[in-house]
Amino acid sequence: MREGTSTMTEQASAGAEANQDWSSRPDTPDGWVRRAREVAARLAVDAVERDRAGQTPYEEVGLLKEAGLVTLLGPAEHGGGGQDWTTAYRVIRAVAAGDGSIGQLLGYHYLWAWAARLVATPEQIAAVEQAATENQWFFGGAVNPRDDDLLIREEDGELVYSGSKTFSTGGKVSDVTVLEGILEGTEDHIFAIVPTDQDGIRFAGDWDNLGQRLTESGSAVIDGVRVPWASAAGYVATEEGHKFVPRVYNTLNVPLIQLVFTNFYLGIAEGALSTAAAYTREKTRAWPYAGDKKERGLDEFYVQEAYGDLRSKLWAAEALAERAASLIEAINAHADTVTPEERGEAAVVIAAAKQTAIDAGLEIGTRIFEVTGARASANAVGLDLFWRNIRTHSLHDPVAHKRAEVGRYALTGELPEPTWYT
Repeated sequence: MREGTSTMTEQASAGAEANQDWSSRPDTPDGWVRRAREVAARLAVDAVERDRAGQTPYEEVGLLKEAGLVTLLGPAEHGGGGQDWTTAYRVIRAVAAGDGSIGQLLGYHYLWAWAARLVATPEQIAAVEQAATENQWFFGGAVNPRDDDLLIREEDGELVYSGSKTFSTGGKVSDVTVLEGILEGTEDHIFAIVPTDQDGIRFAGDWDNLGQRLTESGSAVIDGVRVPWASAAGYVATEEGHKFVPRVYNTLNVPLIQLVFTNFYLGIAEGALSTAAAYTREKTRAWPYAGDKKERGLDEFYVQEAYGDLRSKLWAAEALAERAASLIEAINAHADTVTPEERGEAAVVIAAAKQTAIDAGLEIGTRIFEVTGARASANAVGLDLFWRNIRTHSLHDPVAHKRAEVGRYALTGELPEPTWYT
C-alpha cells in the first residue's frame, strides 16, 4: 500500500482489501458506480507497484470481469448491465481514480464493444452483443488512424487482413480485437471483430512509455487474418456485390472515445487529489517558520486555498463532461435519424470537456506536491503516477486542435467535420 494513503479516496473508501460479494449484479446506475468504486479501491492498493512492474494486466482484467463491469453496456436479456453511456462514463471515471491504466482499458473496451452498434447491421449487432455479453468478451482494438490502413484482400470469398499498427490498446489481455482496413482496389473501409488468440495477430510487447504503462498499447502485426463477408460490419450482400449504407451515426466512434479519454483523465485527477488529501491529513507538517503558525499542515491557509482551487476546477470539468454525456444520450435515443448538426454540437462540447479535463488534471498532478511536502516526493508514495498517466495519454492527439475546434465554433458557429480525430 502507498505510504500515507490508508484511507485512499473518499469515493473508494469501503474496504480496499475486503472480499466483496459480487455474485449479484447492480440494477441501478448508482449501484454500478458503487461497484466501480469497489473495484477502484482494490486497484489502488498496489497501483504504484504494478505500474513499476509493468506486467501484462491479466488479473486486473479478470477483476473487471468478476465485478461485471465488462458487460455493463450489454443487453440485460443476455446477462448484461443494460446501462447507458452516461453510466459507462461514470464507471470509467471511478475505476480510473484507482488505476488510470485500467480505467483506460475499460473505456476502450466499451468503445470497441459498441463498434457493432456504430456500423453493423441489426442482425450483426444482435449476434455480437449476445456473444460478447454471454462470454464476457474483453475488447481490444488495432485501429490507429495515424498509420496506414490494414490492407484487405478478397480471397476465396473471404476477407484477408494484413499490415501493422504502431499502437493497439488492449493487446494480449483482450478476447477479441477490432480490425479496420481498406479493401484492395477500392476506398471501402471495413471493420471486423476477430478472436485475438490466433497466429495472424502478434503483439510486440513494446509499450514502454512514461505513463499508462499497463494498457497493452504497443505495436501489432496483422498477418493474414481471415474474416467471412458475413462478419464485415455493416455490409450486406447485393446483386452488385457487398455494399455498406452509411449514416451519420457511423461517425460517432470518435466523439464517444474522446469522451472516454475525458472521463479517465478526470478519474486520474480525482485519484490524485484524494490521495494527496489523505497524505496531507496524515503526514504533511505545518511550516514552523510561518507568521501564522499552525499545528497541522492541513490548517495552513495556503494548503486549504490550493485544495479549494483544485477541487473547484475538477468539479467544473466533471460538470462539463456530464453535459457532453447528455448530448451523447440524446443522439443514442434516435441513432438512425441523428443529424450532422447534432453530431457536430456533441463533438464540440466533447472537445471543450476534453481540454478542460486535461488542464485540470495536469495542474492537479503538479500542484499536489506543493501541498503534501518534500517527503511526498518519495518513490514509495507514488504521487508521480497521476501526472505521468495524464501527461502520457493527453498527447494522443494535440489538445491545441481541440481548443481551435471550440474557438471556430465560438467565432463562427462552425461545427467539426467528422474525421478520425474529430
